[in-house]
Amino acid sequence: MNVGKLLKETRGKRENKIAIVFKDVDYTYKILEENTNKVANFLKELGVEKGTKVGIYMLNNPEYIYAYFAIFKMGAIAVPLDHRLKTEETFPLLNHCRVEFLITTVSKEFNPELIMKNVPSLKNIIITKGNFQNCISLEEKFENLSPEFPVTDINESEIAVIFYTSGTTDTPKGVIWTYKHLESPMETLNYYHYFKEDDVCISPIPFSHNGGIAAILLILFGVKLVVMEYYHPVELLINLQKYNVTGTFLVPTMFIGMLSLENFEKFKLPHLKWAAVFGAPYSPDVINKFNKVCPQAKLLSGYGLTETAAPNVLPPLDNVKFGSVGKPVPWVELKIVDEDGVEVPKGEVGEIIFKGWPVTSGYYNQPELTSQVIKNGWLYTGDLGKFDEDGYLYIVGRKKEVIIVGGLKVYATEVEGVIYKHPKVKEVAVVGAPDKIRGEAVKAVIVPKEGEALTEIEIKIFCREHLTSYKVPSIIELRKALPKTGSGKIRKELLK
Repeated sequence: MNVGKLLKETRGKRENKIAIVFKDVDYTYKILEENTNKVANFLKELGVEKGTKVGIYMLNNPEYIYAYFAIFKMGAIAVPLDHRLKTEETFPLLNHCRVEFLITTVSKEFNPELIMKNVPSLKNIIITKGNFQNCISLEEKFENLSPEFPVTDINESEIAVIFYTSGTTDTPKGVIWTYKHLESPMETLNYYHYFKEDDVCISPIPFSHNGGIAAILLILFGVKLVVMEYYHPVELLINLQKYNVTGTFLVPTMFIGMLSLENFEKFKLPHLKWAAVFGAPYSPDVINKFNKVCPQAKLLSGYGLTETAAPNVLPPLDNVKFGSVGKPVPWVELKIVDEDGVEVPKGEVGEIIFKGWPVTSGYYNQPELTSQVIKNGWLYTGDLGKFDEDGYLYIVGRKKEVIIVGGLKVYATEVEGVIYKHPKVKEVAVVGAPDKIRGEAVKAVIVPKEGEALTEIEIKIFCREHLTSYKVPSIIELRKALPKTGSGKIRKELLK
């Protein structure tokens, strides 16, 4: 994808139309391209060129978008970092790929001397607002920068982004996206007709995440993007209503947080066409509550990994099946295989494997890890799923999350799906805990809804009504919150 060329073309057609909304301020396509060009000129003056790695470490804001687009216009490499990381936590990531420039904002713990000392490859730290010792201020030079920057040829096989992702169980790893991979989310959304020009999308997902960059790229195709600095359930609802949002991507914790609000049903969202909640185990009760506010909208799931430039699997909007994440797009091959890598019949559970151009070439500077995951051209996801007779995919869980209770398999997502039906439950995570007699025991860690008095015995009785006895959690733990990654995924490795 040649971002510079697309941005120029889209501006030509939509010069004074709104591209971005941030904190009630509108940014037209003219402003978007001119500000992108100014940032590109600024980076060029500092020595950024094709192949230079530029880190981005801040909350969602328009400057984040300018930085992405400027980096892509130049053929450089973006290294977005989760804004929730502590400064010290960024050092291994910045050093791993030898970042040369870092674009960031000033925070309470901001310490440029400490960053420069611990990241030897770093030449400059750029702050977007204000001034700070030992940093270069973008704001200070912004007005004098040229709003023109030439469109350059882009080799689609060269690296565009390195996403550092920890998933929910693994150590951080750098997923490589080439400039070709930037096309993948757009191709999938277009194939299933999820967006058209003049639609409105909102992005509560961090821009350092696959879902965040997918929302940003929609701007290039005439979709207005409402930018949220960070996720907050009330603010999300207000923005959905205020800006007549037509579609949104969410992670399960964001969706559940929104539905848990006492005043959720007071909102009216007549323009919302769909909400995609990736990996959510929602129940009929949840759908009914959602439909009261959005009777015309589709609540759906999709599937894909950062390693496959997600999404790659979505349901057709005119045929959404409850419990399914949809159908794979035709340009990816997707199989369900057993432990020996042999494809299983439809209806049987196995590991999901991917093949096709959206699949990453691997993890940056991690050939051993790459070879463990990509075998003979197939990406082994570690996710368990099954196909129905119509070719719809159903996610059953993670291989690492299968709990073996006395030799019997228990899928964590199945138990979570049941517990989510309980009216007092806000969030739940099910894991396997060591058990001397049965090998593993089913453990449920639950966050009750605010103001609700929930007991362990209530959950056990409820589960016995809906699950076979060996699937009922023998360990119940009630908490005020669950540990999460920056993108909102529950960190189950901390709950065992």
